[in-house]
Amino acid sequence: MTPRTRTLTGWAALLAAVVICALGGWSYAQARGDDNLAYAKSRDAALAEGKHHLARLNSLDAKDARTVDAGLGAWLDSSTGPLRDQLGRTRSKDAKELTRSGATARGKVTDAALTALDERTGTAELIATVDVEVTPRTGKSGTERKRFEATLSRTQHGWKVKALSAIPVGSGA
Repeated sequence: MTPRTRTLTGWAALLAAVVICALGGWSYAQARGDDNLAYAKSRDAALAEGKHHLARLNSLDAKDARTVDAGLGAWLDSSTGPLRDQLGRTRSKDAKELTRSGATARGKVTDAALTALDERTGTAELIATVDVEVTPRTGKSGTERKRFEATLSRTQHGWKVKALSAIPVGSGA
C-alpha cells in the first residue's frame, strides 16, 4: 500500500466516523424531543401509579383503631377529587365499622391497562383485576377477585384515583 493510498484510506475512515457520529447525534436529538416518547413515559407513569393506588385502596389492616386510621389515611393519600371527598366524609363511620370487624384485606393488582390517556387534561382511564385476600378476625381467610374501572387524575403529587367503580363479573367489559 502506497503512502497516498494509506492517507486516502485514513481520510475515508475519518469521514465515515464523522458521518456516523453526526447521524447518531441527530437521531438522539430527534428521539429526545419525540412526543411519542413523552406520551409513553406519561402512560407508563399513570399505569404504575394507578396500579399502586388501586392496591392501596383495596388493602386495610383492621387489627385496632390505630392501624385502621393509618389505612384510611393511605386511602386518602391514594385518592383525589370526588373519591377523596367521599372517603373523607365517611372516614369516622368507616373507622368504627372496620375496627369492629377486625378483618384484614390485602389487595394485589393482577392485571391492568390504560384504556385512555389525555395528557392535556391530565386524566386517564384504567381497568384492572385485583385479588383481595381477606382475613377475618376469626375464621378462614379467602381471596376475592374483583374488577375495577378507575379514573385517574394527574396531581402535583403524581397520578391519583379520582373515581372508582366495580365492574360486575360477566358484564362483558
